[in-house]
Amino acid sequence: MNPDATPQPQLLSVNTGKVQMLVAGDRTVPSGFRRSPVSGPVAVGPAGLSGDEHADLKVHGGVEKAVYACPVEHYAFWQAQRREQGVSLPGEVLAPGFLGENLTISGLLEHSVWIGDELHFPDCVLRITMPRQPCFKFNAVLGFTQAARTLMQAGVSGYYLAVQVPGSICSGQALRVEAGPRTQSVAQCLDELRVKWKLKVPGATVEP
Repeated sequence: MNPDATPQPQLLSVNTGKVQMLVAGDRTVPSGFRRSPVSGPVAVGPAGLSGDEHADLKVHGGVEKAVYACPVEHYAFWQAQRREQGVSLPGEVLAPGFLGENLTISGLLEHSVWIGDELHFPDCVLRITMPRQPCFKFNAVLGFTQAARTLMQAGVSGYYLAVQVPGSICSGQALRVEAGPRTQSVAQCLDELRVKWKLKVPGATVEP
């Protein structure tokens, strides 16, 4: 085995959740944010994973945001952020699904995948549609008020997926990326969104 070979992307965990009430500041709202790992094959249809629910289809869910994937590499970042904010528990290790993702994956960061790329699993195909833009519920779950802006500034968004070919999916599966048009990476799309969020775009020059 070549020690310098790029590891093959892998699906580490499949996570689903039901709509529950979430305390967000001074209000309580319905949310499908809290997801946990499930074992065995999970059916994948046009609306997403079997057993998974979304509270507000105007914000999350729907055909173009049926499934949300997050690179496992971001978990160390969020554990460090929670420690810095003083909201983590002693010895805290965040479990898959904590960030609200359906798929916890490895090896596919935002700069290496493009809008329109297809993720081919053994029994289904998912297409990358857009980065995640978090709402106030993300702040509530992460435990500090600037969590959403931190996600956007750091570019650790993960990405939404549409179901190109329905089927089933299971944790532990390898996956293959098939290139789409490759006109805009997820990271480049995030640069555009940072402008709307009034955040600094990495590498941008300041006009004199």
